Amino acid sequence: AIEGKKAEIGIAVIIDGQDTITVNNDIHYPMMSVFKFHQALALADYMHHQKQPLETRLLIKKSDLKPDTYSPLRETYPQGGIEMSIADLLKYTLQQSDNNACDILFNYQGGPDAVNKYLHSLGIRECAVIHTENDMHKNLEFCYQNWTTPLAAAKLLEIFRNENLFDKEYKNFIYQTMVECQTGQGRLIAPLLDKKVTMGHKTGTGDRNAKGQQIGCNDIG
Repeated sequence: AIEGKKAEIGIAVIIDGQDTITVNNDIHYPMMSVFKFHQALALADYMHHQKQPLETRLLIKKSDLKPDTYSPLRETYPQGGIEMSIADLLKYTLQQSDNNACDILFNYQGGPDAVNKYLHSLGIRECAVIHTENDMHKNLEFCYQNWTTPLAAAKLLEIFRNENLFDKEYKNFIYQTMVECQTGQGRLIAPLLDKKVTMGHKTGTGDRNAKGQQIGCNDIG
């Protein structure tokens, strides 16, 4: 039950690709790191068209590893100066929600605008990806401009699950990486942890705004 909760709560469920249930779907919810799933799909599309394998390696400079943001990547390689495969960077973004890895991938694929255009090409328009993680770190108000409706997020998951958007190499990798997600064990997947259920999901967790309110606490799967 969501009555009486001091929060704007949005829910969308698509059942067997046909029945749809939504609650409070007319609100623009800040995605927080949920958009790293959207980024991963746009990245896979870009790599598919560029004929680039997931083992393509990118140089990570120390300047890419911004301080004061959540980044297991920076904790492991604080000096940078290494090469890492896109596959491993995606594991950092999708499994651990690493903010620096996210922006490194943005630099490779053409920034948030490339992601936004890709989403629109799929017919997903009730969402927006405008800012990088570093942008949002500098100005918390930008978090509200990377938004989605619950149904748009559910539709994107449904498209990913049912359509052949790009080579299976990319699709299978993204799916398996989300199944092995290390964040949000108390969210969507919590009731299923003791069941024989395989679930891929992506969380998003916000800081607190000037009013002391948490900007977002999300999960899609």
